[in-house]
Amino acid sequence: MARPHPLCGDELGVHVRVEDGKVADLRFHGQGCAISQAAASIASEELVGLPVEEISALPADWVIDLLGIDISPTRRKCALLNLKVMRGATSGDASWPVDEE
Repeated sequence: MARPHPLCGDELGVHVRVEDGKVADLRFHGQGCAISQAAASIASEELVGLPVEEISALPADWVIDLLGIDISPTRRKCALLNLKVMRGATSGDASWPVDEE
């Protein structure tokens, strides 16, 4: 489980099945605000079939674009929690995704 920061109670974990170097299936579990849960749900559909080594290179904008709504600066970590957790699960790097400029 990962927590975005001390003032937020969002928690998210993931179970990932990998076959032939690609995400074959995944299940997010946890609790949190609508943004974190929606982002995890939407991203899970897009992550299936993706080569595992590509996940750590996905930028923050990938998730934000998938959501299709404006996200305030205070809610960005909620939206990006799923990508942070996936990065940690697949590469050991649980750092926050960065924005591409």
